[in-house]
Amino acid sequence: MAWLVLGIAVITEIVWALSLKWAAMRGGLLVSAVPVTLSFVNMGLLALAMRGLPAGTAYAVWTGLGAVGVTILGAMLFGERINATQGMFIGLIIIGVVGTKFFATS
Repeated sequence: MAWLVLGIAVITEIVWALSLKWAAMRGGLLVSAVPVTLSFVNMGLLALAMRGLPAGTAYAVWTGLGAVGVTILGAMLFGERINATQGMFIGLIIIGVVGTKFFATS
């Protein structure tokens, strides 16, 4: 169950980070409320996941997959560029997350 909650937290992290870019592009008080609200949801889900997972494992997976998701979706949604070297390092992050999950004690 903790891994499922962590997965949802990762998705929320990605949406939160992308909403920051969106809010910066759009401006306005109501638009700015979206990333603030997502931030609270995001932290709550991460804290909930940490009840069943070691903090280091949960945080490493959360930040790693969050960074990968934001990079890929940033390229898709906002036209940000990813070069081959960045792609290779993104692959290494994914390998690290899979290894972390595979060797996790919980």
